[in-house]
Amino acid sequence: MKVLNNDLKNSTFKGIYVLSGDDEFLKNSYKKRLKMAMVGDDQMNYAYFEGKGIDVDAIIDFANTLPFFSEYRCILIEESQWFKSGNDKFLNYISDKPDSTKIIFVEKEIDKRSKLYKKVKDIGYIAELNHPTDDELKNWAGNIINKSGKKITVSNMDFFIARVGNDMERIKSELDKLLSYTLDKDIIEEEDIVAITSISLTNRIFELVKMITNNKIKEALDIYEDLVALKEPSLKIMILITRQFNQLLQIKELMSAGFNEKDIASNLKLNPYVVKNLMRQARGFDMALLLSYVKNAIELEEAIKKGNINEKLALELLMLTR
Repeated sequence: MKVLNNDLKNSTFKGIYVLSGDDEFLKNSYKKRLKMAMVGDDQMNYAYFEGKGIDVDAIIDFANTLPFFSEYRCILIEESQWFKSGNDKFLNYISDKPDSTKIIFVEKEIDKRSKLYKKVKDIGYIAELNHPTDDELKNWAGNIINKSGKKITVSNMDFFIARVGNDMERIKSELDKLLSYTLDKDIIEEEDIVAITSISLTNRIFELVKMITNNKIKEALDIYEDLVALKEPSLKIMILITRQFNQLLQIKELMSAGFNEKDIASNLKLNPYVVKNLMRQARGFDMALLLSYVKNAIELEEAIKKGNINEKLALELLMLTR
């Protein structure tokens, strides 16, 4: 990201950029920033291509045309899959591309062994924009808060990230709400976060697991049905339940080995606030019961995938674990 930020800051652009990786927010953000810095809202010097079967001749024709009353022409290409399947015509062309034409690729998957990857790496820049760590997310969110003239404590930042989740687009949306809500305040408090932000799916799963283990069947089913009503896939809910039981088992093992809260957070790369809640929950189990929950959750998840049981019944059966 440092190279991208420097290029944007200095308005000195390479001929070709490839934005890859698993973080959609970062890819979309840099895609828009690069395009805006190169041609702004100028549609005459901008072309967009997407998906399989892109007409490479149309790209070359546009690229070879000099910019009209502008310094650059910009071509944005999304999900071409050329960095996996290859495109010899484009590969042979790019060395002769005019310097005034800038090309931005946005790709989910790339093959670093491909000829096109190696060529673009030599003449352009390939950015792997993967999901940031929890600390990077907190620093990023903290910078947004600081630029707004406000402050937030470390513990409240942990609470905010734990509450809203680690999706950058969601964090930015919830931050915008929070900053508007605290317009007349200098310091953001926990009560502000609770009042205005929405609870993430991860937090709802935490509550669901809590209801399961407390044998509160109605409450657990209510949470499940709320999530389904919010268009969360049933299988995804079950996978997340299994993951949380696995986390509880890992935390129980680490606690038994003498690890403290900070060590567990570091070891499992989890938000400290999340770890604190999971440790509190894990203390209520013995190891044998947790192992039973994990085993049953995995078996029921597999049964759902094979179509042998529906998700609601699987959830009810998981509650019978003892």
